[in-house]
Amino acid sequence: MTSSSPLTGELKWWQSGIIYQIYPRSFQDDSGDGVGDLRGITRRLPYVASLGVRAVWLSPIFTSPMRDFGYDVADYCDIDPLFGTLADFDALVQEAHRLGLKVMLDYVPNHSSSDHKWFQAALEGRDSEKRDWYVWRDPAPDGGVPNNWRSFFGGPAWTLDEASGQYYLHQFLPSQPDLNWRNPAVRAAMFEALRFWMRRGVDGFRVDVIWLLAEDDRYLDEPENPEWQVGQPEHWRLLHPYTQDQPETHEYIREMRAVLDEFDDRMMVGEIYLPVERLLPYAGREDAQMVHLPFNFHLILMAWEASGVRAFADSYDAACLDARSWPNWVLGNHDQHRFKTRVGAAQYRVAQTLLLTLRGTPTVYYGDEIGMENVPIPYEQMVDPAGLQQPDSPAAGRDPERTPMQWDATPNAGFSAPGTQPWLPLAGDAAQVNVQAQEADPASDLHYFRTLTRLRADHPALVGGTYRSVDAAPGVFAFYREGDGERLTVLLNFTGDSADLPELTIGQTLLSSHGDQPGSGAPLRPHEARILR
Repeated sequence: MTSSSPLTGELKWWQSGIIYQIYPRSFQDDSGDGVGDLRGITRRLPYVASLGVRAVWLSPIFTSPMRDFGYDVADYCDIDPLFGTLADFDALVQEAHRLGLKVMLDYVPNHSSSDHKWFQAALEGRDSEKRDWYVWRDPAPDGGVPNNWRSFFGGPAWTLDEASGQYYLHQFLPSQPDLNWRNPAVRAAMFEALRFWMRRGVDGFRVDVIWLLAEDDRYLDEPENPEWQVGQPEHWRLLHPYTQDQPETHEYIREMRAVLDEFDDRMMVGEIYLPVERLLPYAGREDAQMVHLPFNFHLILMAWEASGVRAFADSYDAACLDARSWPNWVLGNHDQHRFKTRVGAAQYRVAQTLLLTLRGTPTVYYGDEIGMENVPIPYEQMVDPAGLQQPDSPAAGRDPERTPMQWDATPNAGFSAPGTQPWLPLAGDAAQVNVQAQEADPASDLHYFRTLTRLRADHPALVGGTYRSVDAAPGVFAFYREGDGERLTVLLNFTGDSADLPELTIGQTLLSSHGDQPGSGAPLRPHEARILR
């Protein structure tokens, strides 16, 4: 049995609210070019607000050649014409705030686009004033790459600039050169970009690959990973002690946090794929604060079975309390396959219930509220560079989870006008699985999601209350959420068998994933999630 106590003090919006991630290319196309845009998002914000979420996080919308779909930024202080204009963005922020929604942007500090004027100036030669804004190394003694570092997208992490005879570092595409965060001028420029957006009303940032900002300055070869297997992404072939989680990165994030703290009530969440003991230090300390939320992706990466999920939830919650870090939970995003596909349709509502009832901030990926699944993308229609550059690793491609939002049963599912060619294919079930159809069906996944968010709003114990797991039948994860004089019991059956839980099922059922109201003491049914008071 494990228990926790909430942190003292009133919760901030990023602690009590749900974050909803929108992939702008795929949410709503208003311009008719097959790609989603800001005006489309603004038009759909009332729907987003109706979900009971608190904040909208937009994946990158900055000026970009779109070789990595916005994660290759050519201007940190402007909107790409594909998505609209700064005026369109200002209108989006105004509408979001009118609806009570916070706005978060994706901030990409590790690397720019090779089209950025900074990198173009750096290419002018070794004496360029912008040369040291990026990471350059001379060739190895044999004339080859400086070391064995590998790109996340496959191949060496170094590309030769033939004019100068030096290599530049890129942990992603060659067209995404790594910025040199050791250079104070780089940090000053990147911090000014944050201020630019906060002055326009942006409430927070999701910071891309924040744990990669610094590299070990000895540039040593990284060791082989003895657990790597054929078919896994090439980047996993190495362990990464010299390119990830460097001590200097923590210093840079503390400076970044000080910039956010110049403004009232702003926040940042860091994308960090690390074990918990290395993840939580990114929250910093009282006297040296860092990110507000270090993203916890472990539910995405672990096996879906009750005992393992319980053990992780217990250990993570306890570690957050020890570190005085607010927990957060994620089941899906633009880089990971849809969670309904991953856990299976029978377990979909169990997973959704878990996400929205554990202690901490949930992040929801667009379309998961209606049960969207991966869409198989044939190679000839694939556009994601991570997949195109690693054809021997099918799991590397991220297109299946980025397909257009399914709004209705019309051609293109209401995402684009009929006759338009969407940038990615739509799901084959879009005519059945869509917002309009589920709005009309009280038993739908969309209504279930809204019922869960209403429960959070109506029962403070689900937001700021304590968490305590309890022993139950094999295959069942059970826990209490307690606060404000109320105790709620959450029962999650990860199996296809019924479970008699005579003590845990006593009480009033507030919600069952089966859509009915089982009586007090009724057995927990196969694949059922139940919340009782």
